Amino acid sequence: MKGKINNRIRRFRFENGEMTQQELGNRAGCTRQTIIALESGKYMPSLMLAYQIARVFSASVEQVFPFEES
Repeated sequence: MKGKINNRIRRFRFENGEMTQQELGNRAGCTRQTIIALESGKYMPSLMLAYQIARVFSASVEQVFPFEES
């Protein structure tokens, strides 16, 4: 199975009170630079980080990081 994992971090940040990248990084236990890299698609999160980010938004990992089959 081939596919691509996208992320909706930016959308979730703005739907949650226009949360800054710094605030999300602080709450998820990573740096602002990591959030920037994730949002731009330059970095894929570890499973643990994906769960931590999803938990900040009270969402599932699949909602924040949807998988698209190709």
